[in-house]
Amino acid sequence: MVTTDDMLRGKRGQGLALVLTLAAMLLSGCARMGQPDGGWYDETPPKIVSTSPQDLSVQVTSKKIHINFDEYIKLDNPSEKIVVSPPQIEMPEIKGQGKRIVVELKDSLQANTTYTIDFSDAISDNNEGNPLGNYTYTFSTGTAIDTLQVAGYVLESENLEPIKGILVGLYSDLSDSAFVDKPMQRVSRTDSRGHFVIKGVAAGEYKVYALMDADGDYKFSQKAEKLAFHGKTIVPECFADIRQDTVWRDSLRIDNIKRVGYTHFVPDNVVLKAFTEQQTDRFLVKAERKDADCLKLFFSHGDGALPAIKGLNFDAQASLCLEANARADSLTYWVRDSLTYNQDTLDIQLTYMVTDSAGVLRQQVDTLELVTPNTYAKRQKQYEKEYEEWKKRQERAKRNGESHQEQFPQKPLNVNYLVGQAIAPDSRLLIEAARPLAHLDSTKIHLYQKRDTLWYKTPFQLVELKKHAENQLARRIEMKVDWRPDTEYSLEIDSLAFVDVLGGISKRHKQGFKVRALSDFAVVKVDLQGMGDENIVVQLLNKNDAVVKETFASKAYAEFKYVLPGDYYLRLFVDTNQNGVWDTGDFRAGRQAEEVYYFPEMLTCKANWDVLRHWDPNRTEGFRQKPQEITRQKPERERKLKQRNLERARKLGIEYAKTLKL
Repeated sequence: MVTTDDMLRGKRGQGLALVLTLAAMLLSGCARMGQPDGGWYDETPPKIVSTSPQDLSVQVTSKKIHINFDEYIKLDNPSEKIVVSPPQIEMPEIKGQGKRIVVELKDSLQANTTYTIDFSDAISDNNEGNPLGNYTYTFSTGTAIDTLQVAGYVLESENLEPIKGILVGLYSDLSDSAFVDKPMQRVSRTDSRGHFVIKGVAAGEYKVYALMDADGDYKFSQKAEKLAFHGKTIVPECFADIRQDTVWRDSLRIDNIKRVGYTHFVPDNVVLKAFTEQQTDRFLVKAERKDADCLKLFFSHGDGALPAIKGLNFDAQASLCLEANARADSLTYWVRDSLTYNQDTLDIQLTYMVTDSAGVLRQQVDTLELVTPNTYAKRQKQYEKEYEEWKKRQERAKRNGESHQEQFPQKPLNVNYLVGQAIAPDSRLLIEAARPLAHLDSTKIHLYQKRDTLWYKTPFQLVELKKHAENQLARRIEMKVDWRPDTEYSLEIDSLAFVDVLGGISKRHKQGFKVRALSDFAVVKVDLQGMGDENIVVQLLNKNDAVVKETFASKAYAEFKYVLPGDYYLRLFVDTNQNGVWDTGDFRAGRQAEEVYYFPEMLTCKANWDVLRHWDPNRTEGFRQKPQEITRQKPERERKLKQRNLERARKLGIEYAKTLKL
C-alpha cells in the first residue's frame, strides 16, 4: 500500500533527480563551449609503450628503429628538429606512421659507438598537439652507453643574436685541422634560443665547433660557411646536484617549492660566437650600364690596385671619372662627355687582379660590351615629348597674355640637401648631387644665422667627400659649421652653384632650419670597469639595434652628448687592430672576431638629464647580455597546453579541480 508520505518522498526524489539532471546538462553545455567534442582539453602527451631495439640497448646491429606510442602521433619539421649523432652523411629516413615512428639509418654503423636520436619537441599527439618533450632515443653498437653531455649557446659574434639551427659538434682530435679534414664526431643543433645539448658523449678531451653547414659534409669546407670555434679544450663531467623546482597551484599562486636531486652535466654554458670569414678571393661579379651616364663594376673583394680601363670605341681616359666605395669592391665610372654619353654601346678592355685556383692574385684581361637599356633613341623620344608639352603650355600662356618662356629650359641637376628641420649641435650638413661635379661656385652658397630679429652671414667650410683621389670628382660635399644651439639658420643656394660633368646645372634653393637648444638633449656617460687599457669603441643603439652614436672610450670612459629623449641601449667592441670598425675572424689564422658586449639593460634618456651607467662587460654571461627588446631571434613559444583547462574553467565560472571530481 502506497502512503501519502511515500508519494511525497517520491516527488521529492524526482525533483532532486531533475535538478541533478539539469545541473549536469548545464555543466555539460558549459564544457562544450568552444570545444566541438564536448570534453576538456587533453593535456597528456603521447606515451612510449615500446621500442625496438629497446632504448639504451647495447651491441645493436639493426639500422631500423621502431618507437611505438599509446595514441596517434605526428612529427613536426623532422629534418630541422631531429638530430642523429654521430652525424649521418646520408640522411636517415624518419617517418611517423599512425602510432609509430620508424627511423632507418642509411650510413653503416660505427663499432663501439653510442648513437643518439634527439627528437627535441618534434613528437606530439595528433589531436591536441601536446609535445612529448625533449625525448632522445639512445643505443650503442658496443658494450656500454656513453652518457655525458655538453651544452651551451651559439651567438652571432657581431651582435650577440642567438643563432637558430646551426650545427654544433665535438672532436676528440684536438688538432685545428680536424675541423677542416674530418666530419664532426658528435653533433647537435641549436634551438630558437641558440641553445644546444650534445648527448651521448664519452669521457675524454674535446674541442667544440659550430658550423652553418652549406654542403652537408659536417666539416668546414667553404669560406662562405658561418663558423665558430671555442679555442679551449673541454672535458665533459657529471656530478650529483640539487635544484629547486616550483610547483604552481595556478598561474599566480605557488603551491610548493621542492628540492630535487639530479645529475648535473658540465660544461653546460659553453658560448660560441659565430662569424663568416671575410671574402678575400677576388673575382669580377658583374659589370653593368643601367643608365647611359655611368657604368659599374662589382668585385667580390677590393684590391689596393684599381682596375685599368681601356676604351675600345671611345677614349676612356678622357671620358670617365671614378667613384669608388670604401672597400674598392664597387666602382662607378661616370661618363663626363656628351659624345660618349650618347653611345648606346661602350666596349672596354678591363685589366684587373683576380684570385686563381691556387689562391694567388694574378692579372686578368677581359673584353666587355656594356649596353645601356636607356638608349639614345629612347631619350630623344622622351625629350621630344617633354618639349611638345612645354611648347603647348607656353603658347597657351602667350595667348592668354600670361608670363611665358621663349626657350626650352635645360633639365636641372638634381641636388639633395641633407639637413633636417631641427638638428643637433653636432650634426653634419651634407650636399649630394646626382652626378659628379665639374664645377662648384662657393660664392653662390650662403648660410645665415638669426640673432634677435636680424640675419647675419655665418662662416662655413666646404669639404669634398671622396674615397679615391685618382681621376675622381666629388659628388658629395660637407658644410662644416660651428653650430650655435637654440638658433635659426637659413641655407640659400643661388642657381648655377653646381655644374655636373654633363653640364647639368643646379637650381636655386632655400631652406630654413633650427639647431636645438642644449636643454632638449640628454647626456649619456659610461664608466667601464674591468676592461684595462684595451681599445674600445662604445656605441649607443636605438630600439632597432642600429647605431645612433659611437665614440672611442678614453681611460675607460665614454660620453655621448646631444642625445634626444627616448630609450637606448649600449654595445661595445674591442677594436684590436685600431681601425675604428668591427672586424670578423679568421679560423686558419686562429683569430676570433673582435669581441662584442651588450649592456644588459635599457637606458631611458630625458631632456636636460645626465644618465650615468657603471658597466663591467664581463660580469654578465654572453648569452644573457643582449636585452630581449632588441633581440630579433625571439625564443619560440613552447608547444604545450599547460593550464588551458584551468583558463577555460575560469571563463565558465567553474572550479576546475571540483569539476574533475564530478
